[in-house]
Formats: sequence, structure tokens, C-alpha cells
Amino acid sequence: MYDLPAALISLRPGAVWSLNGDDYSGLTWLDTALTKPTEAECLAEMARLRADYDSKEYQRLRAKEYPPIVDQLDTIFHGGLSAWQATIQAVKDKYPKPE
Repeated sequence: MYDLPAALISLRPGAVWSLNGDDYSGLTWLDTALTKPTEAECLAEMARLRADYDSKEYQRLRAKEYPPIVDQLDTIFHGGLSAWQATIQAVKDKYPKPE
């Protein structure tokens, strides 16, 4: 999610490298077309990826609570669009989008 391999993939998509262990000291850069990112670049990218992931927690929580699409369609059919909107809005209110 926000480990060194994820940072490397984000910083240098398609680059060729190998990693022995979990930290930068185990990185062997095999790509001749792309430059090896610095450890500082990798740490900054891991922090950025972590912040991005954390900022979307509300989306993951909402997704778990939204009714299955079949149930949503049934709600629209039997209760109308306003009934469906109320069901969805209740989940959105429970897990608001951060400002």
C-alpha cells in the first residue's frame, strides 16, 4: 500500500529493480533508462501514498455499508428515487467526506 515497492512503482513506473529486504539499502537498480530515485524521494513518496490512502478512509467505510446494487434498485422500484437517496445519504452522513 505505501511501502518501498509501492513508492518505486509510483515514482518510476515500469522500471526494473530488485529488492532484498524491506528497506532502501536492499534496492538494486537494474534499469538503464530510468534513474534510481534517492532514498529521500522514496521516503517522501511513501508518506504521500500513506496520506492519500488515509484521506480516503471515508470511501472505504461507505463502500462497506452501501446496500448491494440489487437492493438499491429494489428500493428505487418500490420506494422511488427519494427513498434510495435517503438510504445513500444516511451512509454519507455517517461517514462524511473530510473538508
